[in-house]
Amino acid sequence: MFKVWILMLVMLSFSALANSEKVINVDRAIPNSLHLAFPNDANITPKKGDFEVLNYILMSNNEGERWAVITLTNVSSGNKELNEDHLLALFADGTRLAPLAFTLSFKGNETQSVTVSFAEHKFPILSVYSSNDQ
Repeated sequence: MFKVWILMLVMLSFSALANSEKVINVDRAIPNSLHLAFPNDANITPKKGDFEVLNYILMSNNEGERWAVITLTNVSSGNKELNEDHLLALFADGTRLAPLAFTLSFKGNETQSVTVSFAEHKFPILSVYSSNDQ
């Protein structure tokens, strides 16, 4: 009976450890005003749009998943739809990637926050931007 109890305790500990690897944590804050100058030889840019990134919170887990909570404003007076093509993340190795597919509708001059995934990446995200933030 004692061996069964120990075995169950060990299995439960491994299960808890495995689940903690998937928990998304807020990364250390990086000021939005930080100037970075990685080369962009492939000229990767976000799709032109009427969205301005006000701020973002970067998040990740030990498995390399990268997420961001992004607050944006539709600077147009008309209704607009934001999608993954309007945003890019700059990673610590200079890579620029769009988030996974999403859409969000905005009314004119509306501000909203959205949580998006940038999939898995070895390096952390340093900044998130739109065509109006460059």
